[in-house]
Amino acid sequence: MATDMQLAQNTLSPDLANGSVFPRGKNILAVASGKGGVGKTFFSISLTHALSRMGKKALLFDGDLGLANVDVQLGLMPKRDLNDVIRGRLSLDKVVQRYEDGGFDIIAGRSGQASLSALPSQRLGMLRDQLIDLSDAYDVVVVDLGAGVDRTVRMFSACATRTLLVSTDEPTSLTDAYAFIKLGAAAGMSKNISIVVNMASSKAEGEKTYKTLLKACENFLRLSPPLAGMVRQDPKVKETIRHQTPLLMRSPNCDAAGDIEKIAQFAYKEMVDEAKALQKAMRG
Repeated sequence: MATDMQLAQNTLSPDLANGSVFPRGKNILAVASGKGGVGKTFFSISLTHALSRMGKKALLFDGDLGLANVDVQLGLMPKRDLNDVIRGRLSLDKVVQRYEDGGFDIIAGRSGQASLSALPSQRLGMLRDQLIDLSDAYDVVVVDLGAGVDRTVRMFSACATRTLLVSTDEPTSLTDAYAFIKLGAAAGMSKNISIVVNMASSKAEGEKTYKTLLKACENFLRLSPPLAGMVRQDPKVKETIRHQTPLLMRSPNCDAAGDIEKIAQFAYKEMVDEAKALQKAMRG
């Protein structure tokens, strides 16, 4: 049986929309959202921490170019970040920093740098390729993408093994999540997207939110993206963000923590299954 590290070898996957190919990692989980304010970065941090607690060697990549805040939520002051890579001062592996408290590695972004979010396609592609190469050293890499559907988000989502799309029950969040899936379908990536419902008032309401999005996808796109899981509303979440400490460290037994651990298990299995399918397809 292939090990986690063997599954990390990258490959090329077909872009069903135009017949071209794009690089894809075999152990990359992208976290996306159609709009901001849905708790995407908090979820990315918690997911990475949960994977680390599962015994996986994990890296969290802050891919929200221009509006990075992983370091802020964790109370870190990184000495090196993506800006050093973008400007050619360091390679990507040289800006990896260990977050000892969480047991995982981090590549910090750089907030307020418009130049990062407007990188030429060639530079952006080089950054993506470095990330895929670096993923060989890990069991799993979590990429916290920017909100929306700009080309940076689309490129990094395309290179991921699976994309977890975070939504809430707000109509604007659901509409933008649908738009993300629609654009993903146009680029041949629709089968790699799973849904996470965040801030659900209850399991029943979370299921209702998912089914609303699922119905729209089935009716108009003929797609049925699976539910990776839901995270219930929990007062411990705001408390942990305010204290700049991971949820699974400060309140490991709360409802939201348990929900995220279940999603981590589901997402990791999905990622491994997808990696095996990619390997099989490559062998013909």
